[in-house]
Amino acid sequence: MSIKDILVHIDDSTAVESRLDLAIHYAQKHGANLRGLYPITHGFYESRDINEQSGIERISSIFKAKTVKAGISAEWVLFDSPVIGVSVTDIVTHQAYYSDLVIVGQSNFRTTGVNSPADLPERLVIACGRPVLVVPYTGLFETVGDRIMISWKTGRESVRSLHDAMPHIKKSSYVTVIGISEDEISPEGDSLFNSISSYLKYHSVDARTEQICTGKLTVGDEILNAVYEQKIDLLVMGACIPTLRGSLALSPVAQHVLKHLTVPLLMSH
Repeated sequence: MSIKDILVHIDDSTAVESRLDLAIHYAQKHGANLRGLYPITHGFYESRDINEQSGIERISSIFKAKTVKAGISAEWVLFDSPVIGVSVTDIVTHQAYYSDLVIVGQSNFRTTGVNSPADLPERLVIACGRPVLVVPYTGLFETVGDRIMISWKTGRESVRSLHDAMPHIKKSSYVTVIGISEDEISPEGDSLFNSISSYLKYHSVDARTEQICTGKLTVGDEILNAVYEQKIDLLVMGACIPTLRGSLALSPVAQHVLKHLTVPLLMSH
């Protein structure tokens, strides 16, 4: 499926302009409409920040100026919740239902803002049913999706992420599929990766495959290390949610990668 509508979460963080620049780049690359969503929530017995309106006007002006200059179809969405107690995550999730791709910022636990909850990326991946592109809170990303790495672990989450990443993969110049294992590589593993390579070739994608055995590094660090060594600018991985006493949370590997992210990450569940 092609990407025709992109939703980018706009917040009051210092990283918002970098995220917006990336979203505009993606809208241009895919010929998509871009919606900039600024959610306003109302908590019980909550006083409003008198400086909030001026901040909204500033980022709204930036959004409109950048999208006009880029020559893309764009829409500014200021969503002021009419219901007390509705969260930012609820608003973004609902708006994401009607988008092909959702772009949010990586959580920066030192400077989390009012309209940017710390668990937004994780909760959005779990709930929205759409691929979520998480942008690191630091750094500039002039190229995204040119060199792609797919982190593979057999299961529905990896299959879903591979499918959702196809519009990005087809526009890339380099694709690699890696598997991280704590055990020795088996012939069955080689056969599996040959199947992935064959599948991608049916889509005219010539992908490199690699299996890595963990040494002193954890699985999450092995993934991040491979990203650095191969100069990857977009990491793709499935969001596994193990069942632990009825709670909904991403796997420790996914949480580690999200926390230490250095390049944009495309996640699906």
